[in-house]
Amino acid sequence: MVVFLVDGTYELFRHHFGQRAAPDGSRSPHAATRGVLAHLIGMLEGGASHLGVATDHVIESFRNALWPTYKRGEGVPTELLAQFPLLEAGLDALGVALFAMVELEADDALASAAAVLCADLAVDQVRIATPDKDLAQCVRGQRVVQLDSRSGALTDEAGVWVRFGVGPSSIPDWLALVGDAADGFPGLAGWGRSSASAVLAHYLHIEAIPDDVADWDPAVRAGVRGAPRLAGVLAAERELARRFKELATLRVDPSLLASADALSWRGPRTDFADLCAHLGAPGLAERAWHVAERRAGP
Repeated sequence: MVVFLVDGTYELFRHHFGQRAAPDGSRSPHAATRGVLAHLIGMLEGGASHLGVATDHVIESFRNALWPTYKRGEGVPTELLAQFPLLEAGLDALGVALFAMVELEADDALASAAAVLCADLAVDQVRIATPDKDLAQCVRGQRVVQLDSRSGALTDEAGVWVRFGVGPSSIPDWLALVGDAADGFPGLAGWGRSSASAVLAHYLHIEAIPDDVADWDPAVRAGVRGAPRLAGVLAAERELARRFKELATLRVDPSLLASADALSWRGPRTDFADLCAHLGAPGLAERAWHVAERRAGP
């Protein structure tokens, strides 16, 4: 069994900004929702049997109290924000398992579900459909992988090493040093991708990196440009690095998912047709019912 966990917030943004804007810059008030539902129905048509979608029902989360510029709802187009409840209603009517997050984020829900599913022997592979860097910390061998919904490419643990130069367990540390513009925190001054990768490939976690560069492993010290300066920055800003790591570390709450069976798709509700008509896309309901009927058999 392959289980798909989809970042609904990312998909909504992707389909909103992927559409052609009107001359005044506006976009259709329903197009992104139609696009996400069509994408998910396409996954079902392609054979997906177990599927869960996580959304940020509220953009802000507990992380906003940890860092003032952490991602917020300001600046998100009104017509896009208005589609979150619409999409959630559509997912519910489609019969897709939904994690609509308030205190935690959609990414936390994906991490939580992935952890539960990874421990389920009935699950052959978990595919987390999102390009977000922080979800790389959830990858486990070839059992839990990331899926690029645009290209269909899968990133397993070896792929995480290729992309970041560190393993999944070091991703929060890597983001703490480098920063994450998408989430609104800058990392530490002077630390870049290559320096963070080189140091963390050896020490794994920020807490293990010595304050004094003289105490660094000689090979690491020799291979990192500006090592004395970087060590000084980290030594002076340990608390800041710790806070950034906390921002980047996904919360795992096993109570969010009882079992893989909770993600089994059993077809749309009868009111899905009405919702699709409201969206101006009655064909979506027809496609969903066709998949359900085909699986039900004669």
